[in-house]
Amino acid sequence: MNRWDEMVSQLKSEQAVQKLKRLYGSGGEMLKAQQGRYAALIERHRDVFGDRGRIRLVSAPGRTEIGGNHTDHNHGRVLAAAVNLDALAAVTAREDMTVHFYSEGYPDITLNLDQLEMQPEEQGTTAALIRGVAAGMKEAGYRIGGFDACVTSTVAGGSGLSSSAALEVMLTGVLDCLYNRFDMPYTLRAQISQRAENVYFGKPSGLLDQMASAAGGLVTVDFRDPGEPEVRPLQYDFSRDGLELVVVATGGSHADLTDEYAAIPAEMRSVAACLGQEYLRGITREQMMNAIGQLRTKVSDRALIRAFHFVDEDARVPEEVKALEEGRTEDFLKLIIDSGRSSYMYLQNVYAQGGDQSLSLALCLAENMLKGTGAWRVHGGGFAGTTLNFVPAGETASFIAEMEKAFGKGTCHALNIRPEGAAVLDL
Repeated sequence: MNRWDEMVSQLKSEQAVQKLKRLYGSGGEMLKAQQGRYAALIERHRDVFGDRGRIRLVSAPGRTEIGGNHTDHNHGRVLAAAVNLDALAAVTAREDMTVHFYSEGYPDITLNLDQLEMQPEEQGTTAALIRGVAAGMKEAGYRIGGFDACVTSTVAGGSGLSSSAALEVMLTGVLDCLYNRFDMPYTLRAQISQRAENVYFGKPSGLLDQMASAAGGLVTVDFRDPGEPEVRPLQYDFSRDGLELVVVATGGSHADLTDEYAAIPAEMRSVAACLGQEYLRGITREQMMNAIGQLRTKVSDRALIRAFHFVDEDARVPEEVKALEEGRTEDFLKLIIDSGRSSYMYLQNVYAQGGDQSLSLALCLAENMLKGTGAWRVHGGGFAGTTLNFVPAGETASFIAEMEKAFGKGTCHALNIRPEGAAVLDL
């Protein structure tokens, strides 16, 4: 048996099986699918790069945002979870600083990490994220080096499950396992990843996506001090209460909506500035109401509406957490619906100006099917992409079937919460 066949065969070892079940779920079909996926990636690395030495398999999850829609960037609170969709790389170390990055469905990338300054021509590209993560790790005192990588992802770009955060956190894992001890604190993984996205890629964002991916599991995060975010794991199993998390991909993409996203934190901060603060965290509804006349002379009405959303949404997150901890499922579902309505009406991130209304249709259909039994809301950044639905387990198959009539086969995914962030499978 050659080395490649041996690696593939080790995917069936007890150690590998237990790791795969932990990352992706315990279902037999899920396990077979992941073993096949890992085997195919190992073989692709062999075909592209030949015998380059020891292959490491590095994964990082996408995330689902459950509560706290567009609160992180104004130092608010969130409720989020890592999920069993991920970015996965088969990687080998190099003796120089060159990176060869082959990602399924995208152009091949070659770059050199001797140059770590932001390159303006790379903004908006994966190359920017690779360079940005490497720069952040070196600045934090970690060793870096070149690598050969073949990458695949089940976190579709523009899906609302944060493919960029999964990729960024995966890249911290690649450099950490190849050149360090794979013991980087998850908070630092998230911060390095966010900086790569903000500064190198050129997309303004809060820390929610990267933190949820890096931390793993179900977590509530308080970003009052983004430099030292307070992360609290929650021990809660939605399946225990007969609920499944289902995302519906409506077909819209986030890829060309950077300006729409950037306007939300900017408008929120403009209201905060009028009230003498840099961010909205800590500003109350009463303060805004008392100054409403003056505020309307300084900022747009949309900025004010979005600020009211923040104040209410930030207060809603601890209520959601408390409802889960106390087992008040009905109250939790009502809070999720309230959150979704606030995003739709006040945050106004369900559809972009001049954009399609596929998210609106998905929410309409979900309300018709789940009213009184589940919950539904826009998922993540919004404007396009996905909805998040809490579906009674006995109704999941029929819910997915109805949604796929509208949006096509394979557009719905039932998610498991993944207990680990960045992970390495050694064979």
